[in-house]
Amino acid sequence: MSMQAWLYGGLAVTAIAGLWTLRRWAMTWGMTRDELRRAWPGDDVSPQPMEIATRGITIGAPIQTVWSWLVQIGQDRAGFYSYRWLENLFRCAMPRVESIVPEWQERTVGDNVWLAGPDRYEGNARQRVVQMVPGELMTLASPVDWGNFVCREANQDGSWSLILVPIDKKTTRLVVRSRGPAAPSLLRRLFWFAAFDPAHFVMERKMMLRLKALAEATPVPSV
Repeated sequence: MSMQAWLYGGLAVTAIAGLWTLRRWAMTWGMTRDELRRAWPGDDVSPQPMEIATRGITIGAPIQTVWSWLVQIGQDRAGFYSYRWLENLFRCAMPRVESIVPEWQERTVGDNVWLAGPDRYEGNARQRVVQMVPGELMTLASPVDWGNFVCREANQDGSWSLILVPIDKKTTRLVVRSRGPAAPSLLRRLFWFAAFDPAHFVMERKMMLRLKALAEATPVPSV
């Protein structure tokens, strides 16, 4: 093998290793080793995922304040606190809301969380709430998997869990955990790896940072 071939081979291995390291960082952004070792609420919804992405951020605000912002997610509520201009390129008509709205503080299992307007994408751009513990946990799954959830069967399209953990009275840990899909085709696996995962990281990281900023700027009522 020529020196040039060895050089190209070495560069290819280095590039692959670098991309893999970057992917690992993105899939576990903000998490500690101990957090990555443990199971999380919502994992039982999707017990056999192709992959898991778990991201975390510490927010200097009480858990109830963070929850008040978090429970408002959805195109028909406060949006997703992410890059609206990018969401709207895909015809999501995402709003920008920078206040806690009392009418949006309730969610129940079975609710739709819209990713775009109900009049877009034939009304299919939505997730459904499959688990809800007010102030602690909201797990979403695709409408296709709603029947599986009702029948207590494993989800096929995966799940998205938004978890709050109190650190102290003024500090909250937000953990966002994505699991799935289960047993995808090779084509879908390649799409997930090359397109969905990078885009999801960019949008989800922005959402978490924006939630942190909004919650930390919210006045805490004096007791």
